[in-house]
Amino acid sequence: MGKIEGIRIENYGSLKSVRMGKLFGDRVAEPLGSMVTVIGPSGSGKSTLADAFGFLADCLENGVEAACDMRNRGGYRQLVSQNTTDPISFEVYYRESSNTRPITYQLTIAEDESGRPYVQSERLRQRAEKYGQPKSFLNLHEGIGYAFEGEEGWEDDAGEITGSGKRVEVKLSDKRKLGIATYGAMAQYNRIVKFMSFLKSWYLCYFTPDSARMVQYAAPQPYLDRFGSNLNNVAQYMYREDRTAFEKVLLEIQSKLPGITKIEPKLMENGQLVLRFYEKGFDQPFYSSRMSDGTLKLFAYYLLLHEKMPRQLVFIEEPENGLYHHYLTDLAGEMRSNVKNGYAKQLFITTHSPFFVNALAPDSVWVLEKDENGFSQIKCAADYKMVKEMTDEEVLLGDLWYSKYFG
Repeated sequence: MGKIEGIRIENYGSLKSVRMGKLFGDRVAEPLGSMVTVIGPSGSGKSTLADAFGFLADCLENGVEAACDMRNRGGYRQLVSQNTTDPISFEVYYRESSNTRPITYQLTIAEDESGRPYVQSERLRQRAEKYGQPKSFLNLHEGIGYAFEGEEGWEDDAGEITGSGKRVEVKLSDKRKLGIATYGAMAQYNRIVKFMSFLKSWYLCYFTPDSARMVQYAAPQPYLDRFGSNLNNVAQYMYREDRTAFEKVLLEIQSKLPGITKIEPKLMENGQLVLRFYEKGFDQPFYSSRMSDGTLKLFAYYLLLHEKMPRQLVFIEEPENGLYHHYLTDLAGEMRSNVKNGYAKQLFITTHSPFFVNALAPDSVWVLEKDENGFSQIKCAADYKMVKEMTDEEVLLGDLWYSKYFG
């Protein structure tokens, strides 16, 4: 379990200085909710924001140098904001549940003398008591510092230690690897383990119908990949693990797919499972390779929402692509009700669609715009003049955005 209550990104492409929600230095701000939607015109920085989340996950999995080169990023110098000598930095304000004290993760990535990106500093901190100033339980600078074992143990900036946890001196052999990747693999550093597990569960998706139509020979898989190319493999996994529960999921999904009267799993002789879609007006079923783009995308999204062991953070880019606009308000409402207000799952979504935004409240929508210097600025829709008052009068938020009342 876990949820981001705030995030700060600095010097990452057009995101020169972007802050959302509650942070270490701004704890009076409202925390981010379980569903966060980012809107704005083309070129405002929505894709860069999505990539920043992916970059953090790639840093954990592959190290910062490899992450800078992955996914057509082009290396550190192509990533860092133009006209700055400051390093790329992130701050994630995270809480495991409503009963736990929040944790702040701070990461700074710079270039060394050879022009190679490395981890300049990395820090995890938390309040030692219910109230008071947060203190560090992992603190590394240039790969050197300390980490605390167990659930307790902190050190403040003056060097004073609190709690019974064992303080361990740290010197990393490779400054291009995250410290949490090293110590998150050791059970005695259980607070670091929990945070690393949260970060590893992040999932960025950009479903494309053509990918879902691909012939899939792989074994059953528990999670959809980014493009939805393993849709049948995930269905096969759900069918194998709990057939009754999977059939209930299919019943619920088919009620939300326009024109679909039934979805039926069919186990083939070779052990693979395929899905048969029955459309209104036709006696014979269709397989996924013959289904419309919109039906496949909607099915993939609803299947994602019904994961038995959900990823804790899911970032969806432009769900409206390939979908009829009248379906989008229902899809947004379904996503909102699926995540609720708890800590089991959090959705981040970018969209151009006012129909999608019509199902949302102003405090869950953030607007990206470019300033006069070409850098992205972000602002919560609820902070625009009159928006909250007008939505309280039941004017739909997407209609206000489309009519240029804000954004």
